[in-house]
Amino acid sequence: MKVETLVGNENQEIQNSIIKQLKDLINFKNLEPGDKLPSERLLSEKFGVTRNSIRIAIQKLEFYGILKSIPQSGTFVANIGVIAMNGMIDDILRLESPDFKSLVETRILLELKTVRLAALRRTDEDLELMKEALDAYSEKVMSGQDAVQEDLLFHLAIAKATRNRTINTFMLTITPQIIIDFEKHHVCDKSQAVQGIKEHTEIYEAIKKQDTKLAKQKMKDHFSVLYQYCYGVK
Repeated sequence: MKVETLVGNENQEIQNSIIKQLKDLINFKNLEPGDKLPSERLLSEKFGVTRNSIRIAIQKLEFYGILKSIPQSGTFVANIGVIAMNGMIDDILRLESPDFKSLVETRILLELKTVRLAALRRTDEDLELMKEALDAYSEKVMSGQDAVQEDLLFHLAIAKATRNRTINTFMLTITPQIIIDFEKHHVCDKSQAVQGIKEHTEIYEAIKKQDTKLAKQKMKDHFSVLYQYCYGVK
């Protein structure tokens, strides 16, 4: 998994335009709850946008339960009724991009729970993924390079170890903006990045030992600087 593939989100206006047009198809009875969505190629031609833009819009609507993807069958409009669906789509279109503080609050609350589940459920394969991300982070930091993406990959590996698809999807959803904001705000200096090697290693070792209490405490310690940055308190 590469974070670079997550960061290149399409323009928000294009996404909203696609969602509005899909809403119109539903309202004008071209699509109804339970119907199969046309192919990405057909939709891209109909809406005059790239297939990648269509794909991202569909993924967003899948995340919110408006569409449902069935392996080997295709993507279908959720069977939740047109009135309810219109209200949900309107809410999605009104959503504003979360600010940095909101993302940090969400990430801290989520990951303190995530790390406990990871410690309980992790497999040897999960540990390998975490170690791979940890080693990549350490290598970049020690060579003086920016390691924000490797940092986030380590945390995504922890999310994957929970075996909870919703948590994993949510982390994948908020990660791109976190990366952008970290780089924009220059949150971590070199000394903090070096300290991060030690903190990541301690989190990894606690998960490896399946010590849920220790894992949560080490994750809390890891977030202390970020918490201070956002709130100006210790």
